[in-house]
Amino acid sequence: MTEERLWAPWRMPYIKGPKSGECVFCSKPAWEDDESAGIVHRGEHSFVMLNAFPYTNGHLMISPYLHTRTIEDLDQPTLLELMTLSQRSLAALRSAYRPEGFNVGLNLGKVAGAGFDDHVHLHVVPRWGADSNFMPVIGNARVLPELLGDSYRALKAAWT
Repeated sequence: MTEERLWAPWRMPYIKGPKSGECVFCSKPAWEDDESAGIVHRGEHSFVMLNAFPYTNGHLMISPYLHTRTIEDLDQPTLLELMTLSQRSLAALRSAYRPEGFNVGLNLGKVAGAGFDDHVHLHVVPRWGADSNFMPVIGNARVLPELLGDSYRALKAAWT
């Protein structure tokens, strides 16, 4: 049996780099370059961005600009825009990737799986019949066939 290697050199800066503890949903909208921030669309109350560590290609997160833990703290215009951007995200993902299904949801609190539990955000994850395999279980690695920059450009084009 030969040994096989899976290279993921883009992960090293994250692994070795300092962990600021900053909220990405607060800091990234302040960046001047939406592509570098992964922000696909900016609304009045909320924005859509790529997940930097996606489950599948095109994994989007929709977040209000307001830093709050739960949707219970959001006013009606923000809630409406959050759902409208979810709807538009589904359409953009269908156009760009033609997924067979989606996972859409909120993880409220650490025990519910929230990586950033202080800032509410909604996940829109495109899914295909063959998108999950043994690699996450056996190899502790995800295999993504597209670079984040390519995902950004495909979704930005599909958004309009």
